Amino acid sequence: QVQLMESGGGLVQAGGSLRLSCAASASIFNIIPVAWYRQAPGKQRELVARSSGGGTTNYADSVKGRFTISRDNAKNTVYLQMNSLKPEDTGVYYCNVVIDIAYWGKGTLVTVSS
Repeated sequence: QVQLMESGGGLVQAGGSLRLSCAASASIFNIIPVAWYRQAPGKQRELVARSSGGGTTNYADSVKGRFTISRDNAKNTVYLQMNSLKPEDTGVYYCNVVIDIAYWGKGTLVTVSS
């Protein structure tokens, strides 16, 4: 059983920055892909960023150039640095890994005011 815990969300003005963290209960981030998703009110959950175990990263077009996913394997933590935030970035952000089944954290709320 893997537990994921997101943190770092909050209220920020448009143009501001936040750094989200996802801590895992086990040393898994160094060997498997991890992803950040978000869900805006009334919308489906969408992929924001993904980091493979081999160092490859992928981003949704809407966040390219503004968001960066990174890992600290020693701390079993994955980060999402979010810069130049826009109101449309508002939503609950979730960390996700797949080890036979999908594991999700409870999410952290990001609210970007205009």
